[in-house]
Amino acid sequence: MIPFPEIRWVDILDILLVALLVYYLYRMLKGTNVIRIFWALIVMYIAWRIFAALNMRFCSQILGGIMSIGLIALVIVFQPEIRKFLLLIGTKTQLTGDTLAKRLQFWRSDVNKHSGTNFEPYIQACMHMSQSKTGALIIFKRSNEVEELVRTGQEVNAIASSALLETLFFKNSPLHDGAVIVNGNQVLAARCILPVTSRTDIDPNLGLRHRSAIGVTEQLDVISVIVSEETGAISYAVSGEIQHDVTPVQLRHTLERYLTEQSD
Repeated sequence: MIPFPEIRWVDILDILLVALLVYYLYRMLKGTNVIRIFWALIVMYIAWRIFAALNMRFCSQILGGIMSIGLIALVIVFQPEIRKFLLLIGTKTQLTGDTLAKRLQFWRSDVNKHSGTNFEPYIQACMHMSQSKTGALIIFKRSNEVEELVRTGQEVNAIASSALLETLFFKNSPLHDGAVIVNGNQVLAARCILPVTSRTDIDPNLGLRHRSAIGVTEQLDVISVIVSEETGAISYAVSGEIQHDVTPVQLRHTLERYLTEQSD
């Protein structure tokens, strides 16, 4: 009789951690062409372990060689996804360390900036641009630094107002093309270039502005607010998910929720 293997609590923890890692990888790659490669690797790895367990040395050696030699190729192929995954881990680690971080002065100052934010200029600007069908894309900073985004555009460093935002996005303005980056009550930069999502499961009718809004929230802990140039509809994106056609009241509640929760 084959003895039943002893299962330790460490083995259960090991399985749960691996399952959690695979789940987050799947969420990150879902909707992209890379998901096919991801599933192919899973199947190859399972087959490799089965061949090794059955002592099928020839097949096991072939798959083992492919798995080992292919690591370098995988790093090259998955370079954008690896960077995105590391950014995700860094962001989650930073967010879960709120208790310790709030004891630091630089964090307190940033929290105070968000908790004292006047959202009225942003709401008014989005309402006016929605009525005039003026395309707009506003990125609200949260926990991640946004210096890389700021460097792609023109620094503004001005107090946010409805008139300023509408002027920046006016179609004849030299700064209207691209995104505006804001932090609290301050407009940091305009005409900024954002990363575009590579997902294939989103609405194909979405233009570059909406795809950029989704893409930047996939890589950074920011909130994107979009005003459609075609329909005037207001949308927002958080963590790679977009919510279409929201009212000014819903937009206000969203901004208050996501930009002031750090001070709770």
